Amino acid sequence: MPDLPSPQPEPLRSVHTTNFPQILKQLGISLVVSTYQAGKLIVLRADGDTLNTHFRVFDKPMGVAVDREKLAIGSAYHLWELRNVPPVSERLEPPGKHDACYLPRKLHVTGDIDIHEMAYTSKALWFINTRFSCLCTLDSVHSFVPRWRPPFVSAYELTDRCHLNGLGLRDDRPRYVTALGATDSAEGWRKNKANGGILMDIETDEILVRGLSMPHSPRWYLDRLWVLESGCGSLATVDLPTGQLATVAELPGFTRGIDFYGDLAFIGLSQIRETAIFSGIPIARQAERYCGVWVVNIMTGETVAFLRFEDAVREIFAVQVLPGIRFPEVIENDRDLLSSSYVLPDAALAEVKLVRPEDREQFPEVHFQQGNQSYERGELEAAISSYQNCLNLDPNHLEARYNLGVALADFEQRSESIEQLLHVVENNPQHTRAFNQLGVNYARQNQLDRAIECYETAVSLAPDYATARYNLGMTRLQQGDYLRGFAECEWRWKTDEFNPFDCPHPYWKGESISDKTLLVHTEQGAGDAMQFARFLPLAARRCKRLILVCPQPLQALFQTIEGVDDVWLPGSMAASAFDTYIPLMSLPHALRIGLDTLPTEIPYLKAIDRSIDLPPTSNPKVGIVWAGSPTQGRDRDRSCSLNHFLPVLENPNLTVYSLQKGDAVADLANLPEAAKPIDLGSHFEDFADTAAAIEQLDLVISVDTSVAHLAGALGKPVWTLLCYSPDWRWMLDRADSPWYPTMRLFRQTRSGDWEGVFRRVGTQLTDGSLSTLSD
Repeated sequence: MPDLPSPQPEPLRSVHTTNFPQILKQLGISLVVSTYQAGKLIVLRADGDTLNTHFRVFDKPMGVAVDREKLAIGSAYHLWELRNVPPVSERLEPPGKHDACYLPRKLHVTGDIDIHEMAYTSKALWFINTRFSCLCTLDSVHSFVPRWRPPFVSAYELTDRCHLNGLGLRDDRPRYVTALGATDSAEGWRKNKANGGILMDIETDEILVRGLSMPHSPRWYLDRLWVLESGCGSLATVDLPTGQLATVAELPGFTRGIDFYGDLAFIGLSQIRETAIFSGIPIARQAERYCGVWVVNIMTGETVAFLRFEDAVREIFAVQVLPGIRFPEVIENDRDLLSSSYVLPDAALAEVKLVRPEDREQFPEVHFQQGNQSYERGELEAAISSYQNCLNLDPNHLEARYNLGVALADFEQRSESIEQLLHVVENNPQHTRAFNQLGVNYARQNQLDRAIECYETAVSLAPDYATARYNLGMTRLQQGDYLRGFAECEWRWKTDEFNPFDCPHPYWKGESISDKTLLVHTEQGAGDAMQFARFLPLAARRCKRLILVCPQPLQALFQTIEGVDDVWLPGSMAASAFDTYIPLMSLPHALRIGLDTLPTEIPYLKAIDRSIDLPPTSNPKVGIVWAGSPTQGRDRDRSCSLNHFLPVLENPNLTVYSLQKGDAVADLANLPEAAKPIDLGSHFEDFADTAAAIEQLDLVISVDTSVAHLAGALGKPVWTLLCYSPDWRWMLDRADSPWYPTMRLFRQTRSGDWEGVFRRVGTQLTDGSLSTLSD
């Protein structure tokens, strides 16, 4: 069971056309999809008229191969082989739902060889070894067995000489491969990745096609050779006599990973990263790039359906069809299911005495397994009940007690969770995950010293425990210990929730680089970016030029920042444009910022001229925001109901404007007509629009979301409404913010008490504060 991190990871959200599950259902298939960027194997299954996206955790999974009952997955330095064990599917919840269950059978340690595409023949599993630039199989003795390498590669070496990546079979043997260059030097393919790609026939060692843009996934299907030209976002066929490509479909993303069924191709699309690796290729110039699985009719080139991932999943590697399997399960790390599932030869099975179904409830492991399955489905009350049943039968089952503690914490029963977890660490003082979860619980109860003590214990037991170190850093920040806090927060890049910027250039550590260009890229949310933008002028003084990479909604606004020479969108610039880089939220660590040296000059963001003119009024003008993004991990704590704002909305001495964006704008329709604010937010295109509106207001009242940061950065009066256990940046027990001189903080005094917060807001609006706003 995973640790409960702080902050919560990005949500694994997706949207799809209504016919996507219908296609799977009609064909009687399911799909497995790998995303090494998110560290997941995704099983796509039709569940009635809806699409079920089922995520399993693997360490950087890339290549995937399927052969009837076998499933192989290439991960960071392992190659997993799983096999379908149908009787186990009958044990899964809900009963009768699953028709296949893949269990691990072999785990082969290959070392870090960057396994790309894989395929089963009738005799062996073949895979691309990208770092050694060769095609391999396995045996029981060696890490891998090289079987072929391109003739232009002169030696085996861990330097990825040509970025061999795609593998296609023909007549039950490996036949076609793709590479990003016909080069024989360390990462030599990078110099011409835009059009240096090749497609080869490994039987003849002939290069069939040159000049491709990052080709991938060659396939022989219906007596034709197909290939994805990933850098162009296209699917094409190859005319073998001439080597000419005929484009079948152009798609809105970096195409990688494909499988066929009938007249349909299931194609993986990636957004491509904010990295120099993908700069300069044609698809990087496309404004809208998506990540997901697109379904294309190969006879017409028409897109007939798609699944688009959002937030956490941004890159797809492999897509494989599971023919004849409608609703499979893949088990990678289910302790109780793996420990209680056995596959025996028929002769031995005939002599096994089986446990009767009616006797299963006597076994603690049955309840433990049921608890884990309920937890994975998000059914917390059922999970808690199952873990408690397990402990009633076996009070010494520490993993059940730990899982119960995590489930209780998710259910916001913090004190009960602490009780269970203390029992765990008393009986197992080496249980690092329990100490980490205790720290999370104490932090949510605002017991920061106790939280730090627990995190420090976890780190002392496991110094490389990145989640605990990151949580320790966040809690130190909440105490105002910025030097040590920001240092520990650098461990975020080693947690599963964060993906480091993939860049060949050195990481900047704060030293003077007066002759070099520094690239700073944003991370996490828009509010974080606005808060940390104050450090950009300081960084600019240490370099020759500073380039900022940020999402489009921030681009125009951030062009106003002092010291920023240029603002680019992700994936739109070449590696040659800069010399070194750093994430935006790592700047205070690199600059050695403490609470006493925090830059507080305002405004450091400036509103630009936009056609947003508010009509004159004699009343103070107040803008409100009541909800953040619903995908943020703690949004249910930080957002409030629009009805809580009624004391503000019904104040006759105010003119109130809604700055709210997103789905919560619909809440306005439920207000009495006389209480409705003037809706501005639904018309904003980007944060420059929001800034132009805020500049004309006298006060912003907002929950903890990006608008509060924007108002503070503009130097406008802002009242920020905080939950009982707020984010680290607001600290505890103070009504002001060291980050924003014009900000006042209104805190809940007990969890969930928005009424008390708004009583204090209402008092402030009637005791003379209004007159100071309109001066």
